Amino acid sequence: MTSRLKFVIGFLTFLLIILQLRLWVGDGGVRQVSRLKTELQRETEMAHALQERNETLEAEVQDLKTRLGALEERARTDLGMIREGETFYQHAQSNDKS
Repeated sequence: MTSRLKFVIGFLTFLLIILQLRLWVGDGGVRQVSRLKTELQRETEMAHALQERNETLEAEVQDLKTRLGALEERARTDLGMIREGETFYQHAQSNDKS
């Protein structure tokens, strides 16, 4: 083989190695694409969960806006409110083990 042919083969081998490195570990390479796909899947799942939560909260808001009973129930459970004239009884359990 002539030295010129050896030089061309060596240069092409070097170029192939550089291109393979960029493909596997470089910016936009296989590793980064795989990581971004995983991140996209995680973000999509989180977005779906948040969308479901938003829909639940929207339904609750609409329920509170339209139904007085729902508003009263919320006030009773969350704020401990009672109506005028009602008597509130609280039963406490004892911790005695007899």
